[in-house]
Amino acid sequence: MNIDRSLSEGREWVRGWVEVGGAKLLPGEALSRVRSNPLAATAFGGEFSLSWDGCTARDRLGIVPGGGPAGKITCRGDTIGEVNPQYPRMDLETAIREAVRLRADEGVVALSGGVDSSLVAVLAGLPCLAVGVEGSHDLEKADSAARLLGLHCTRVAIHPGEVEEALAAVMSVIPQKNAVDAAIGTTVFFITRAARDMGAFRVLTGQGADELFGGYARYLTTGDIESQLATDFATLGAQAERDQAVAALHGVLLSLPYLDLRVVDAAKALPPERKVAGGLRKVALREVAGRYMPRDLAWREKKAMQYGSGVAKEIRRLSRSKGYPRTGDYLAHLAGERT
Repeated sequence: MNIDRSLSEGREWVRGWVEVGGAKLLPGEALSRVRSNPLAATAFGGEFSLSWDGCTARDRLGIVPGGGPAGKITCRGDTIGEVNPQYPRMDLETAIREAVRLRADEGVVALSGGVDSSLVAVLAGLPCLAVGVEGSHDLEKADSAARLLGLHCTRVAIHPGEVEEALAAVMSVIPQKNAVDAAIGTTVFFITRAARDMGAFRVLTGQGADELFGGYARYLTTGDIESQLATDFATLGAQAERDQAVAALHGVLLSLPYLDLRVVDAAKALPPERKVAGGLRKVALREVAGRYMPRDLAWREKKAMQYGSGVAKEIRRLSRSKGYPRTGDYLAHLAGERT
Protein backbone atom coordinates (compact mmCIF):
# COMPACT_ATOMS: atom_id res chain seq x y z
CA MET A 1 0.00 0.00 0.00
CA ASN A 2 1.28 3.44 -0.88
CA ILE A 3 1.40 5.67 2.21
CA ASP A 4 1.56 9.46 2.12
CA ARG A 5 1.82 9.51 -1.67
CA SER A 6 4.88 7.29 -1.53
CA LEU A 7 6.55 5.65 -4.50
CA SER A 8 6.72 1.86 -4.50
CA GLU A 9 8.29 -0.07 -7.37
CA GLY A 10 9.10 -3.71 -6.71
CA ARG A 11 11.69 -3.83 -3.96
CA GLU A 12 12.28 -0.08 -4.10
CA TRP A 13 10.18 2.34 -2.13
CA VAL A 14 9.97 5.79 -0.64
CA ARG A 15 7.55 6.01 2.27
CA GLY A 16 6.85 9.45 3.65
CA TRP A 17 8.73 12.45 2.29
CA VAL A 18 12.29 13.69 1.91
CA GLU A 19 13.75 17.20 1.98
CA VAL A 20 17.23 18.63 1.57
CA GLY A 21 17.91 22.06 2.98
CA GLY A 22 14.23 22.90 3.23
CA ALA A 23 13.37 21.85 -0.36
CA LYS A 24 11.22 18.74 -0.74
CA LEU A 25 12.28 16.06 -3.21
CA LEU A 26 9.92 14.05 -5.36
CA PRO A 27 10.09 10.33 -4.46
CA GLY A 28 11.73 9.48 -7.77
CA GLU A 29 14.36 12.18 -7.25
CA ALA A 30 15.21 10.87 -3.79
CA LEU A 31 15.69 7.36 -5.19
CA SER A 32 17.76 8.66 -8.09
CA ARG A 33 20.16 10.38 -5.70
CA VAL A 34 20.75 7.34 -3.52
CA ARG A 35 21.05 4.99 -6.49
CA SER A 36 23.96 7.12 -7.69
CA ASN A 37 25.45 7.46 -4.21
CA PRO A 38 23.89 5.77 -1.16
CA LEU A 39 25.59 8.30 1.12
CA ALA A 40 23.48 11.06 -0.45
CA ALA A 41 20.93 10.04 2.19
CA THR A 42 23.25 11.53 4.81
CA ALA A 43 21.76 14.95 3.98
CA PHE A 44 18.13 13.81 3.84
CA GLY A 45 15.70 15.44 6.24
CA GLY A 46 12.00 14.75 6.52
CA GLU A 47 10.05 11.70 7.61
CA PHE A 48 10.94 8.76 5.40
CA SER A 49 11.92 5.18 4.85
CA LEU A 50 13.79 4.28 1.66
CA SER A 51 14.71 0.95 0.11
CA TRP A 52 16.75 0.51 -3.08
CA ASP A 53 19.31 -1.91 -4.56
CA GLY A 54 19.70 -3.86 -1.32
CA CYS A 55 20.08 -0.66 0.71
CA THR A 56 17.86 1.13 3.22
CA ALA A 57 17.74 4.52 4.92
CA ARG A 58 15.38 5.99 7.50
CA ASP A 59 14.94 9.45 8.94
CA ARG A 60 17.13 10.42 11.86
CA LEU A 61 14.53 9.78 14.58
CA GLY A 62 12.81 6.83 12.93
CA ILE A 63 9.43 8.52 12.54
CA VAL A 64 8.52 6.39 9.53
CA PRO A 65 8.74 2.58 9.88
CA GLY A 66 10.94 0.71 7.49
CA GLY A 67 13.31 -2.17 6.91
CA GLY A 68 16.44 -0.64 8.44
CA PRO A 69 17.43 1.02 11.72
CA ALA A 70 16.46 4.61 12.45
CA GLY A 71 18.96 7.20 11.26
CA LYS A 72 21.17 4.67 9.47
CA ILE A 73 22.12 3.97 5.86
CA THR A 74 22.61 0.26 5.32
CA CYS A 75 23.63 -1.75 2.27
CA ARG A 76 23.32 -5.53 2.24
CA GLY A 77 23.07 -5.63 5.99
CA ASP A 78 26.07 -3.39 6.74
CA THR A 79 25.77 0.14 8.13
CA ILE A 80 27.69 2.47 5.83
CA GLY A 81 26.63 5.88 7.14
CA GLU A 82 24.25 7.95 9.22
CA VAL A 83 21.33 10.14 8.21
CA ASN A 84 22.38 13.43 9.76
CA PRO A 85 21.16 16.54 7.91
CA GLN A 86 22.68 19.82 9.06
CA TYR A 87 20.63 22.99 9.42
CA PRO A 88 21.50 26.53 10.43
CA ARG A 89 20.59 27.30 14.04
CA MET A 90 17.09 28.78 14.28
CA ASP A 91 15.11 30.36 17.06
CA LEU A 92 12.19 28.28 18.26
CA GLU A 93 9.45 30.18 16.41
CA THR A 94 11.29 30.05 13.08
CA ALA A 95 12.03 26.35 13.52
CA ILE A 96 8.39 25.50 14.25
CA ARG A 97 7.14 27.56 11.31
CA GLU A 98 9.56 25.80 8.96
CA ALA A 99 8.68 22.36 10.33
CA VAL A 100 4.97 22.96 9.79
CA ARG A 101 5.50 24.51 6.34
CA LEU A 102 7.26 21.39 5.11
CA ARG A 103 4.37 19.20 6.24
CA ALA A 104 1.42 21.41 5.31
CA ASP A 105 1.25 20.71 1.58
CA GLU A 106 -1.37 18.04 2.22
CA GLY A 107 -3.26 16.21 4.95
CA VAL A 108 -5.24 17.14 8.04
CA VAL A 109 -4.36 18.24 11.56
CA ALA A 110 -5.51 16.21 14.57
CA LEU A 111 -6.85 18.96 16.84
CA SER A 112 -7.42 18.28 20.52
CA GLY A 113 -7.70 21.87 21.71
CA GLY A 114 -4.38 22.04 23.56
CA VAL A 115 -1.52 24.39 22.71
CA ASP A 116 0.53 21.75 20.85
CA SER A 117 -2.02 20.82 18.21
CA SER A 118 -3.58 24.31 18.09
CA LEU A 119 -0.26 25.90 17.11
CA VAL A 120 0.30 23.29 14.39
CA ALA A 121 -3.26 23.83 13.14
CA VAL A 122 -3.09 27.61 12.93
CA LEU A 123 0.28 27.54 11.16
CA ALA A 124 -0.66 24.76 8.75
CA GLY A 125 -4.01 26.16 7.67
CA LEU A 126 -5.18 22.65 6.83
CA PRO A 127 -8.56 21.10 7.63
CA CYS A 128 -8.71 19.77 11.18
CA LEU A 129 -10.39 16.80 12.79
CA ALA A 130 -11.22 16.07 16.40
CA VAL A 131 -12.26 12.72 17.82
CA GLY A 132 -13.66 11.66 21.15
CA VAL A 133 -16.58 10.08 22.91
CA GLU A 134 -19.58 12.42 22.89
CA GLY A 135 -19.20 14.95 25.70
CA SER A 136 -15.47 14.28 26.09
CA HIS A 137 -12.93 16.92 27.07
CA ASP A 138 -11.13 16.84 23.70
CA LEU A 139 -14.24 17.34 21.57
CA GLU A 140 -15.29 20.32 23.65
CA LYS A 141 -11.82 21.89 23.71
CA ALA A 142 -11.25 21.27 19.99
CA ASP A 143 -14.57 22.94 19.15
CA SER A 144 -13.56 25.92 21.26
CA ALA A 145 -10.07 26.15 19.73
CA ALA A 146 -11.40 25.91 16.16
CA ARG A 147 -13.83 28.77 16.82
CA LEU A 148 -11.13 30.95 18.36
CA LEU A 149 -8.72 30.27 15.50
CA GLY A 150 -11.27 30.47 12.68
CA LEU A 151 -10.46 26.93 11.53
CA HIS A 152 -12.69 24.33 9.93
CA CYS A 153 -12.76 21.24 12.15
CA THR A 154 -14.58 17.98 11.44
CA ARG A 155 -15.98 16.60 14.67
CA VAL A 156 -16.00 12.79 14.87
CA ALA A 157 -17.80 11.26 17.84
CA ILE A 158 -16.67 7.78 18.90
CA HIS A 159 -19.59 5.48 19.66
CA PRO A 160 -18.83 3.30 22.71
CA GLY A 161 -19.93 0.24 20.74
CA GLU A 162 -17.02 0.78 18.33
CA VAL A 163 -14.29 0.61 20.95
CA GLU A 164 -13.98 -3.16 21.36
CA GLU A 165 -13.42 -3.86 17.67
CA ALA A 166 -10.95 -0.98 17.40
CA LEU A 167 -9.12 -2.13 20.52
CA ALA A 168 -8.79 -5.68 19.19
CA ALA A 169 -7.29 -4.35 15.95
CA VAL A 170 -4.88 -2.15 17.89
CA MET A 171 -3.76 -5.00 20.14
CA SER A 172 -2.88 -7.04 17.06
CA VAL A 173 -0.28 -4.50 15.87
CA ILE A 174 1.18 -2.54 18.81
CA PRO A 175 4.48 -3.85 20.25
CA GLN A 176 3.75 -3.12 23.94
CA LYS A 177 0.33 -4.40 24.94
CA ASN A 178 -0.20 -2.49 28.19
CA ALA A 179 -3.13 -0.30 29.20
CA VAL A 180 -1.53 3.05 28.36
CA ASP A 181 -0.29 1.98 24.92
CA ALA A 182 -3.61 0.30 24.16
CA ALA A 183 -5.61 3.42 25.06
CA ILE A 184 -3.33 5.76 23.10
CA GLY A 185 -3.27 3.37 20.16
CA THR A 186 -7.05 3.11 20.13
CA THR A 187 -7.36 6.89 20.10
CA VAL A 188 -4.92 6.99 17.16
CA PHE A 189 -7.05 4.32 15.48
CA PHE A 190 -10.10 6.61 15.47
CA ILE A 191 -8.06 9.66 14.42
CA THR A 192 -6.49 7.92 11.44
CA ARG A 193 -9.71 6.20 10.42
CA ALA A 194 -11.43 9.58 10.37
CA ALA A 195 -8.56 11.04 8.32
CA ARG A 196 -8.83 8.24 5.78
CA ASP A 197 -12.58 8.79 5.54
CA MET A 198 -11.85 12.45 4.80
CA GLY A 199 -9.53 11.39 1.96
CA ALA A 200 -6.34 12.36 3.83
CA PHE A 201 -3.28 10.14 4.08
CA ARG A 202 -1.14 12.39 6.26
CA VAL A 203 -2.13 13.49 9.77
CA LEU A 204 -0.17 16.27 11.46
CA THR A 205 -0.12 15.93 15.25
CA GLY A 206 1.34 17.70 18.26
CA GLN A 207 3.19 14.68 19.59
CA GLY A 208 6.68 15.18 20.98
CA ALA A 209 6.02 18.63 22.44
CA ASP A 210 5.65 17.35 26.00
CA GLU A 211 9.00 15.56 25.89
CA LEU A 212 10.79 18.55 24.35
CA PHE A 213 9.30 21.44 26.29
CA GLY A 214 8.38 19.90 29.65
CA GLY A 215 4.67 19.24 29.37
CA TYR A 216 4.15 16.51 31.93
CA ALA A 217 3.12 17.30 35.51
CA ARG A 218 6.09 15.36 36.89
CA TYR A 219 8.46 18.01 35.53
CA LEU A 220 7.16 20.40 38.16
CA THR A 221 8.67 18.33 40.96
CA THR A 222 11.70 16.67 39.40
CA GLY A 223 15.10 17.70 40.69
CA ASP A 224 16.75 17.44 37.27
CA ILE A 225 14.47 18.56 34.46
CA GLU A 226 17.02 18.09 31.68
CA SER A 227 17.76 14.51 32.72
CA GLN A 228 14.06 13.68 32.87
CA LEU A 229 13.45 15.30 29.49
CA ALA A 230 16.29 13.29 27.95
CA THR A 231 14.88 10.07 29.38
CA ASP A 232 11.41 10.84 28.04
CA PHE A 233 12.72 11.99 24.65
CA ALA A 234 14.39 8.60 24.25
CA THR A 235 10.96 6.93 24.36
CA LEU A 236 9.68 8.79 21.30
CA GLY A 237 10.98 6.21 18.85
CA ALA A 238 8.90 3.49 20.52
CA GLN A 239 5.90 5.82 20.60
CA ALA A 240 6.24 6.46 16.86
CA GLU A 241 6.50 2.72 16.19
CA ARG A 242 3.26 2.13 18.10
CA ASP A 243 1.32 4.97 16.52
CA GLN A 244 2.50 4.39 12.94
CA ALA A 245 1.60 0.70 13.24
CA VAL A 246 -1.95 1.72 14.13
CA ALA A 247 -2.09 4.44 11.45
CA ALA A 248 -1.00 1.89 8.85
CA LEU A 249 -4.22 -0.06 9.48
CA HIS A 250 -5.90 2.76 7.55
CA GLY A 251 -3.13 3.47 5.05
CA VAL A 252 -2.29 6.72 6.87
CA LEU A 253 1.02 8.20 8.01
CA LEU A 254 1.45 10.42 11.06
CA SER A 255 3.59 13.53 10.65
CA LEU A 256 5.19 15.16 13.70
CA PRO A 257 6.34 18.78 13.25
CA TYR A 258 7.74 19.05 16.79
CA LEU A 259 10.15 16.21 15.99
CA ASP A 260 11.58 18.07 13.02
CA LEU A 261 15.32 18.23 13.74
CA ARG A 262 15.27 22.02 13.56
CA VAL A 263 12.70 22.15 16.35
CA VAL A 264 14.52 19.49 18.37
CA ASP A 265 17.76 21.48 18.17
CA ALA A 266 16.03 24.75 19.09
CA ALA A 267 14.28 23.12 22.04
CA LYS A 268 17.43 21.46 23.37
CA ALA A 269 19.24 24.81 23.23
CA LEU A 270 16.76 26.32 25.71
CA PRO A 271 17.69 26.40 29.40
CA PRO A 272 15.41 24.46 31.78
CA GLU A 273 13.73 27.61 33.11
CA ARG A 274 12.46 28.38 29.59
CA LYS A 275 10.56 25.09 29.71
CA VAL A 276 9.30 24.75 33.29
CA ALA A 277 9.17 27.70 35.67
CA GLY A 278 6.90 29.13 38.35
CA GLY A 279 4.55 26.18 38.28
CA LEU A 280 4.10 26.55 34.50
CA ARG A 281 4.98 23.98 31.85
CA LYS A 282 6.03 24.37 28.20
CA VAL A 283 6.74 28.04 28.82
CA ALA A 284 8.74 28.76 25.64
CA LEU A 285 6.28 26.92 23.42
CA ARG A 286 3.32 28.77 24.95
CA GLU A 287 5.07 32.09 24.40
CA VAL A 288 5.47 31.29 20.71
CA ALA A 289 1.86 30.13 20.50
CA GLY A 290 0.69 33.35 22.15
CA ARG A 291 1.77 35.24 19.02
CA TYR A 292 -0.74 33.29 16.92
CA MET A 293 -3.72 32.76 19.21
CA PRO A 294 -5.50 34.22 22.24
CA ARG A 295 -3.52 33.93 25.47
CA ASP A 296 -6.19 31.78 27.14
CA LEU A 297 -5.77 29.15 24.44
CA ALA A 298 -1.96 29.32 24.42
CA TRP A 299 -1.84 28.71 28.19
CA ARG A 300 -4.70 26.23 28.40
CA GLU A 301 -4.01 22.94 30.18
CA LYS A 302 -5.19 19.74 28.51
CA LYS A 303 -5.56 16.08 29.36
CA ALA A 304 -3.49 13.38 27.66
CA MET A 305 -5.20 12.12 24.50
CA GLN A 306 -6.33 8.78 25.90
CA TYR A 307 -8.11 10.54 28.77
CA GLY A 308 -9.24 13.66 26.92
CA SER A 309 -10.86 11.58 24.19
CA GLY A 310 -12.69 9.38 26.71
CA VAL A 311 -11.16 6.25 25.18
CA ALA A 312 -9.32 5.09 28.31
CA LYS A 313 -12.54 5.35 30.30
CA GLU A 314 -14.42 3.31 27.69
CA ILE A 315 -11.75 0.61 27.75
CA ARG A 316 -12.02 0.35 31.53
CA ARG A 317 -15.81 0.16 31.28
CA LEU A 318 -15.55 -2.48 28.55
CA SER A 319 -13.13 -4.52 30.62
CA ARG A 320 -15.52 -4.62 33.59
CA SER A 321 -18.47 -5.49 31.36
CA LYS A 322 -16.52 -8.51 30.06
CA GLY A 323 -15.87 -9.72 33.61
CA TYR A 324 -12.31 -8.42 33.98
CA PRO A 325 -11.92 -6.11 37.00
CA ARG A 326 -8.34 -5.44 35.90
CA THR A 327 -7.93 -3.87 32.49
CA GLY A 328 -4.58 -5.59 32.02
CA ASP A 329 -6.23 -9.01 32.21
CA TYR A 330 -8.76 -8.04 29.56
CA LEU A 331 -6.03 -6.74 27.27
CA ALA A 332 -4.07 -9.96 27.73
CA HIS A 333 -7.19 -11.86 26.73
CA LEU A 334 -7.55 -9.77 23.59
CA ALA A 335 -3.90 -10.23 22.75
CA GLY A 336 -4.27 -14.00 23.09
CA GLU A 337 -1.89 -14.15 26.04
CA ARG A 338 -2.24 -16.23 29.19
CA THR A 339 -2.63 -14.16 32.33
